Amino acid sequence: MLQPVSDLPVEQLIFYAVLGFSWTVYLWEAYLSYRQRRIYRSTTHVPQELGKIMDSDTFEKSRLYQLDKSNFSFWSGLYSETEGTLILLLGGIPFLWAVAGSVTARFGFGSEYEITQSLVFLTLATLFSAVTGLPWSLYSTFIIEEKHGFNQQTIGFFLKDAVKKFVVTQCILLPVTSLLLYIIKIGGDYFFIYAWLFTLAVSLVLVTIYADYIAPLFDKFTPLPEGELKTDIETMAKSISFPLTKVYVVEGSKRSSHSNAYFYGFFKNKRIVLFDTLLEDYSPLNKSGESQPEQPESEDTSSDSKAKPKNKKQGCNNPEILAVLGHELGHWKLGHTVKNIVISQMNSFLCFSLFAVLIGRKELFVAFGFDDSQPTLIGLMIIFQFIFSPYNELLSFCLTVLSRRFEFQADAFARGMGKASELYSALIKLNKDNLGFPVADWLFSMWHYSHPPLLERLRALGNAKQD
Repeated sequence: MLQPVSDLPVEQLIFYAVLGFSWTVYLWEAYLSYRQRRIYRSTTHVPQELGKIMDSDTFEKSRLYQLDKSNFSFWSGLYSETEGTLILLLGGIPFLWAVAGSVTARFGFGSEYEITQSLVFLTLATLFSAVTGLPWSLYSTFIIEEKHGFNQQTIGFFLKDAVKKFVVTQCILLPVTSLLLYIIKIGGDYFFIYAWLFTLAVSLVLVTIYADYIAPLFDKFTPLPEGELKTDIETMAKSISFPLTKVYVVEGSKRSSHSNAYFYGFFKNKRIVLFDTLLEDYSPLNKSGESQPEQPESEDTSSDSKAKPKNKKQGCNNPEILAVLGHELGHWKLGHTVKNIVISQMNSFLCFSLFAVLIGRKELFVAFGFDDSQPTLIGLMIIFQFIFSPYNELLSFCLTVLSRRFEFQADAFARGMGKASELYSALIKLNKDNLGFPVADWLFSMWHYSHPPLLERLRALGNAKQD
């Protein structure tokens, strides 16, 4: 006979509530994806309002690409949810903690060395995640992305890149985690304030050094050569008082033919980064029949990457690139970057404050198999990942809505700079280059899209016409 829910111990109620909410979110996401897959399957012809924007061949390619990605997402999501459920049901977290304790004991560290055991646990957990996620990443890259013409990597390059990412992640994650745990342990009643200030400092440092010291470990960054484009970018930045110091081109084409652009830096030290696949005149993928640019003498960029020339020219021309950057600079001028940082840090402070209230509750640890100990790292995992999950879902949706609003505002800023027509054509080109599907289920797009659908952005740009 089933035991009434009200008679269950509070530890079991917590455990099953976490598990139930996790599956509720998964089923909701699966339902939304099902709605979008129906759109991919049923919309086989270019809708009339898209006739002047997208040809039938590109429309069909984008439809099949997005359908393949959606099907893959369903199976990988099901696996991930099942794996997480089994880890919880079978006591995977306390088991891994015990393994970490055994490892540290072999080197003479007892249970009093909790931070050391925490770092071993973290290393084992991230290693497990990397190994179990590797087949899915391989399939995504070498089956789906390869099939649709985006992948530019070889297996050797991919595997070395994965190992490098794991090592760099550990080099950052382990010292930061050890210091955070130490601060929580010695911080007294106000440890949550010190922990929040520490994570704020770490995030600011990482944002500052990422493009200069971390990203170049994986991709080649070169200054944009002197010329008309660089002069125009500097002139546009100066016109809105954007403190631009450098413009880089990143060799994204050795990894994928997807394109992107971003800026980074604080105060008076801003840099702009353009993917070579975004630049019509620089993308190696446009150089069919021409000699490839000279590569540096390293294994990463010669034998381990491959150039696949495409039949169509990729990227944007200079006026369109300026329009895209006008949109990106609009985010800065309108304060979107600062607003996002403020929201993120307010959320971080709130979470650390609630963590301080909940960390002493033994039932939270017992619910996940820790009957005799209450490790701080496990407390962070339980509270931030499991207990806060309903709040995290709500916050994620609100930030998605806010992001779409910011995107419309940045488009309007670029239009105010007189670049509506160029941005209009750039958005169409980027959508074609990345095989974006322009038709979306309203509920799926409302929940997932951080950027407005293409047609909505084009309508908002007003009466701009494509060349």
